[in-house]
Amino acid sequence: MITGSCHCGAVRIELPQPPESVISCNCSICRRTAGLWVRYPQADVRIHANPEQLDEYIRGDRSMRSMRCKTCGCITHWETFEAGADYMGINMRNFDPAIVATIPVRRFDGADTWAFIE
Repeated sequence: MITGSCHCGAVRIELPQPPESVISCNCSICRRTAGLWVRYPQADVRIHANPEQLDEYIRGDRSMRSMRCKTCGCITHWETFEAGADYMGINMRNFDPAIVATIPVRRFDGADTWAFIE
């Protein structure tokens, strides 16, 4: 298991193992937040935070919501509104940089083609 947290520690995240790769997306929100994203089944992720500690931003097309810590502002994860979806995105920037440095980065063109840039 690996653990991460927002800057102030009010939001903690547990994942069963490090991901095989992380995604760097260039869409309008990801390029501004500089997140490194992974998707995990919801059942595999543990978010430890009081619900009052989290704040959400819902995109204009209402396809997902980004979650952040109300105290320090770190974006920790996203949740999709896609019917039947059983996954969520985790921002690996909240984990130990030594672990993240060992994980290959895949670039994703979320701004234009909606495809991986390989």
